[in-house]
Amino acid sequence: MARSMRYIKVPGKYKEHKVLIYAISTCIWCKRAKKFLRDQDIEYKYVDLDQCNVEDRSKIKKDILARGGQLVYPTIIIDDKILINNFRIDKIRDALGI
Repeated sequence: MARSMRYIKVPGKYKEHKVLIYAISTCIWCKRAKKFLRDQDIEYKYVDLDQCNVEDRSKIKKDILARGGQLVYPTIIIDDKILINNFRIDKIRDALGI
């Protein structure tokens, strides 16, 4: 049985931006996005959809669509306003100013 939605916080030296990743635990691109942020020492939160219950998965999907995103993973949300679908280092760097 899937667990309820649990955001996992990854500490980092740089906390200027609020970074959230909607991911899938087995997705190589999701793992690369998380690793990229860790390597840059950027604090972020993530939730793995495949570890959530059906109700929470639905909430996450609605959140992504309401922000104008596509249901692809990873979906990265920066400062509650910038949505990046897929692992796009260029867009992540631009949004975070790194």
